[in-house]
Amino acid sequence: MVKFPQLTTSELIERLAPPTRKVRLVLDTDTYNEIDDQFAVVHALLSPDILSLESIHAAPFFNSRSKSPADGMEKSYQEILRLLTQLQVESNGLVYRGSTAYINNIDNPEKSEATDKLIKEAMISDEDDPLYVVAIGAITNVAAAILLEPAIIEKIVVVWLGGHAHYWPNTSEFNLRQDINASKLIFDCGVPLIQIPCAGVADHLTTTVPEVERYIQGQGEIGNYLAEIFKNYHKDHFGWSKVIWDLSATAYVINPNWISTHLTHSPILTDQFTWSVDTSRHMIRVARSVSRDKVFSDLFTKLKLDRLP
Repeated sequence: MVKFPQLTTSELIERLAPPTRKVRLVLDTDTYNEIDDQFAVVHALLSPDILSLESIHAAPFFNSRSKSPADGMEKSYQEILRLLTQLQVESNGLVYRGSTAYINNIDNPEKSEATDKLIKEAMISDEDDPLYVVAIGAITNVAAAILLEPAIIEKIVVVWLGGHAHYWPNTSEFNLRQDINASKLIFDCGVPLIQIPCAGVADHLTTTVPEVERYIQGQGEIGNYLAEIFKNYHKDHFGWSKVIWDLSATAYVINPNWISTHLTHSPILTDQFTWSVDTSRHMIRVARSVSRDKVFSDLFTKLKLDRLP
């Protein structure tokens, strides 16, 4: 049985305070899952004055765009490389492959390039300047790293786009339900956690083809690519908008004022994908709203040609 270090309530509250200085960041992403991760990766890369992006980790996923979790991870890895090429960013030492399977046995977590890198970056962090781990897919890589080296709990803050708002009738959301064991662990182990719910919060981050054509298309090679994958995602554009879910998580570390949050007790994730309440549990921070216009305005501004390589 893995024993996790336990932060006191005061330590957790201090660690969960919104960041006020430049953030050291690891980004964990199932980049090929749909089209929103690409926007978040680009947003992070175009914010070097605020974020020190230490590495990008490919997360597993399994749906119609992959043959297996391992295939989803590899496709995500290749998509990250594609984005970096278009931004003329060197990928060596920046991009790492993650888990090839979900966590079936918490006593035998999979070691990967991503877990090794996360543990390394976490352990060199000062406790008063923690490593932020921004996860925008299944939480497998992060949970595996915690199981392999529980001491990183004292060195990191996890920002995860996963699950729905706690008042939602269920929390059967893609990122969360992909790996139920990893998801349960993140809420149970006591790691400092900022949860960005999908339904109820991130679902406000919608945009449309006309807006993308006006402010993203034509902004360099990367702008054209983002516009292309956005428009190709849905055949009929009439009356259509698309949620760019993953921008919520990167937005929090770029400017936490754009994401309204509050402290609450960590919920219990049930096998039925619902939330259960226990007020004796440790504290986490949960988002409750997002300033949609400010997030997109920042992305559009940074995508202007004068900000690109």
